[in-house]
Amino acid sequence: MTGTMRVPRSRGALSGVLLLLLGLWGGLVPFAGPYADFAFTPDEPWHVTGDRLLLSVAPAVATVLGGLIVLAVAHRAVAVLGAWLAVLGGAWFVVGGPLSVLWDARGVGAPLGGEGRRVAEELTFFTGLGAAVVFLGALALGRFTVVGVREARTAEEAHDVAPDPGEERPAAPPEPEPHTGPHAEPHAETPARREPVTATTRPMPHPRGRYARRPDEVPPPALPGDQRVAGERGGAT
Repeated sequence: MTGTMRVPRSRGALSGVLLLLLGLWGGLVPFAGPYADFAFTPDEPWHVTGDRLLLSVAPAVATVLGGLIVLAVAHRAVAVLGAWLAVLGGAWFVVGGPLSVLWDARGVGAPLGGEGRRVAEELTFFTGLGAAVVFLGALALGRFTVVGVREARTAEEAHDVAPDPGEERPAAPPEPEPHTGPHAEPHAETPARREPVTATTRPMPHPRGRYARRPDEVPPPALPGDQRVAGERGGAT
């Protein structure tokens, strides 16, 4: 399973980018919206309150961090953690306002404008924004928790090729050390390599012994009519 923990960074590229953009929108629009008359009361730019930090900035930070993790990380477990962080941030965008009555919070104010603009402000600031973040986080979570067929096949091939680190290889037998004591046996030497014998013509050796002749003692050829006397050097016996 170790080989399946690595995933390509392109797996969560789209979800990570969208989560990052939505998180930036959710954290900045309460403070920059009054410039376009698109905000909650009080209608003042960059008006910081504790409720805005808790209900808008905190889930926006969680969404941005989750999007960055999903976008940049290539490890499956860490990417799943980033996706969960984004899902929690999106859920807080949705339920943070209704739950804020439990600690007597004043909330982020009332939406400005007519009915249509108030609905758009409520959706883009909290409810709709949180639903979109939850959807993208869940999409990234599903993509990172499921192991594809190609990834499983690649991991199996890598496992078959790579040696098992826990497997012990048989050690080579140690070479015998020569004994140097008085009763040591002679060490068997490795026979020397023999050169191949080529067929060459060798001169015949001169005969040795009693009847050997030197080349200068060869008798001259006999003339016609001459007869050798027995006992004469070089004569017939």
